[in-house]
Amino acid sequence: MKEETIHIEKLAFGGAGLGHLAGKVCFVPFTAPGDTARIRVKSEKRSYQEGELRELLTPAPERVVPPCPVFGSCGGCNWQHLSYDAQLAAKQEIFAELLWRCGRVPRERLLPIVAAPGPYGYRARTQFKLRFIAGELHIGFYRGGSHFVVDLPGRCAIADPAINRLFTELGGLMAHFPEPDKVPQIDVAIGDDDAALLVFHYIGSRHEETARWLAQRWHDPATGLHLQSGRKATMQQIAAPGALSYLIPANFLPGVPERRLTFSAGGFSQVNYRQNLALIATVFDWAALTGRETVLDLYCGNGNFSIPLAHCAAKVVGVEDYEPSLRDARRNCQQNGVANAVFHCSDAASALAGLAQGRERFDLVVLDPPRTGAAELVRQIPLVKPAKIIYISCDPATLARDIGILGKHGYQVVKSVPVDMFPQTYHIESVTLLEPAAMRE
Repeated sequence: MKEETIHIEKLAFGGAGLGHLAGKVCFVPFTAPGDTARIRVKSEKRSYQEGELRELLTPAPERVVPPCPVFGSCGGCNWQHLSYDAQLAAKQEIFAELLWRCGRVPRERLLPIVAAPGPYGYRARTQFKLRFIAGELHIGFYRGGSHFVVDLPGRCAIADPAINRLFTELGGLMAHFPEPDKVPQIDVAIGDDDAALLVFHYIGSRHEETARWLAQRWHDPATGLHLQSGRKATMQQIAAPGALSYLIPANFLPGVPERRLTFSAGGFSQVNYRQNLALIATVFDWAALTGRETVLDLYCGNGNFSIPLAHCAAKVVGVEDYEPSLRDARRNCQQNGVANAVFHCSDAASALAGLAQGRERFDLVVLDPPRTGAAELVRQIPLVKPAKIIYISCDPATLARDIGILGKHGYQVVKSVPVDMFPQTYHIESVTLLEPAAMRE
């Protein structure tokens, strides 16, 4: 393919730098706004091009030296070559552009991005990929857009130090594993007290023998071991503990006592505990509950939002379709003395339809959907007549789409704030408050 010289104007959602060649947009990964670069054009589409960085001719002033030696090869990070201030500015601009273009949210309703307290060493959950090739075991992460495993150089720059310590131990363990080609992935999660859960994904047939081998060779009592042979339903606990926890300190939320929330292996938890507290604080503040309200928490998981909100609500109803997470939520209520929250195992859309059919009404609806958003669900939310909707999103594109749908049903954005849950990547978490347009007039 041909080589060209390009000036990078800004960063795009997806992480690549954006410039123009012959009137077409061109996306180039691992570039920075202000770079002048020689690139190889890899693909040509009707409305855009994709390029590969070959040489930096004039580096942008915001460039920094990436701390990870495999950055650019490993697919885990996009922006280690940028200063943290430059990353935050790019995310703020990308968020504003997407919400305006797809959701018609004016910039004056967007608050400044919530920066992470630490842009490295924050991930409390990760998935190590394994490949056994020509008698050699490789452990690390996939190269971007491939299933080629890039070996970690002893540690991951964005992983919590406790996970990096476990990575070292896992390397030694797997070097002696009887079937090194039968474990393609190991999931690692830690609590805020450094207790850990390990899930070994096993594709062999010697399940009981493998479970015994792992139990005999892993001796850390603070680490729970699990073996998984397909979907989550196949998960087998080998050694305790079976759950992890994180703390919401006393009076971190005004008037709310200490809450410690647990989650089990296979259950969802945010990867960044300190930024999860920022999410919880924002939701709690914007909910502005007085003790009389009923709250519906869709995609409630282990009660991450339900349980803090329950302290200032009359009643909270949580909906989650993964039963183990609901068991976590009920256990969290019991352990934290919460008696006014109930939980239902159902997909969110079916549960909402049933509540609407039963003429249930809620003062507040909270939803924290997966990356794909909740296009069908948000069409039904107005049926339960909430005075407020708080939407927690990990994808601004699907958030903007869903905001547009809610706008057609009479709800408008009051305010929205991006939260940097994932430094060194292009991903953007956010919290958005919507209210009926009639209430804003």
